[in-house]
Amino acid sequence: MGSLADYIEEYIKRLFQEATRDVIEIQRSQLAKMFGCVPSQINYVLSTRFTVENGYIVESRRGGGGYIRVIKINRRALPDVSAMIADGLGDALTEAEADRMLDRLQDLGLITEGERLSAKAVLSRELTGIPRELSPLVRARLLRGILTLILRQ
Repeated sequence: MGSLADYIEEYIKRLFQEATRDVIEIQRSQLAKMFGCVPSQINYVLSTRFTVENGYIVESRRGGGGYIRVIKINRRALPDVSAMIADGLGDALTEAEADRMLDRLQDLGLITEGERLSAKAVLSRELTGIPRELSPLVRARLLRGILTLILRQ
């Protein structure tokens, strides 16, 4: 038996299977009510399982008519999401997160193997002269710049 987070993730992925597009909109409060949990549990699932490096972009609009839009990144969606990929990166990024994102982009055919390997080399732990605690911040900024250049070509 899986955790509540597993069930929520599975439900959201099922919504994608039933959708006609690679975009779904959900309401956090309705989903929380459906699963008998607090809305922050929905936030947790979205922020840990539906990340850019896992092939998703999550947009949130709060308020009475608020919604959460989840976009599955693929070739057809590229014109709509290339800027959001770069903007969707957080302020800090581990090397593993950067590697997963680069692998996913190559799998989708959005970057070449050479581009992936070049970016991976630039983003490696061996960032010369940068204190270890600053590496995640610098890595996120570098990857944002790299993706902006590559994906807008």
